[in-house]
Amino acid sequence: MSPPPTPHALIGAALLAAGRPVTRREVAGLLGLPEEAAARALDEFGAVLEGAGLGFTVEAVAGGYRLVVPPGLAAHLAPLLAPPPLPTLSAAALEVLAVVAYRQPITRAEIEAMRGGSAGTVVTLQERELVKVVGRSPAVGQPLLYGTTEKFLLEFGLTGLNELPPLDGADFSHLLRG
Repeated sequence: MSPPPTPHALIGAALLAAGRPVTRREVAGLLGLPEEAAARALDEFGAVLEGAGLGFTVEAVAGGYRLVVPPGLAAHLAPLLAPPPLPTLSAAALEVLAVVAYRQPITRAEIEAMRGGSAGTVVTLQERELVKVVGRSPAVGQPLLYGTTEKFLLEFGLTGLNELPPLDGADFSHLLRG
């Protein structure tokens, strides 16, 4: 009979096998520890990986933790990576995404009023799973409310919306239009 796995072995296996960020609570349950002790174990595991130079590290993102390739190694792996990345978002799509991220939940009409133009790229952002319907407004006609998704956090490397850069006042057109 083999000995029980070490906490680091369990953490590494969980982060690798999950295919999504694993929460501190899930790690705590896996290890049978309080969440604070699980957080320390995650930090220790990350330090061990960095110290060993194994080519991956632990990243806190979207309310959980995942294994990632350090940025310095990513360029070396380009020939192995497939499929090709999705086309970059248009300037209009980025504007709509910024409006949704900073003002969510928000209706399409509110997005159009802020941009001074169409918010048709909301559909593209939904297809890319960066924006989703989060409810309905109590306004007349109960229009759909949009918000960002966990994939948005993952794609932009954020642990939460509180990591978005601060805005100067209520007007952020300078951020959207460069």
